[in-house]
Amino acid sequence: MSERFAARALQLAGLAALRLGWTPRVFWNATPSELAASIAPPAPTQLPPTPAGIAALIERDRDG
Repeated sequence: MSERFAARALQLAGLAALRLGWTPRVFWNATPSELAASIAPPAPTQLPPTPAGIAALIERDRDG
């Protein structure tokens, strides 16, 4: 294990403990994708289109 990996793993383990309440065991058993999904900011919510927005889409795509 490289020193760079070890240093970054230690930082991420600390972040997971503080933000997620993960124990070291949970951290080391998680996949990188699980960790990334757990600490990623929530996706912005989209509001439903307005009637004017729907009309604009219909007009724009009228000819297929």
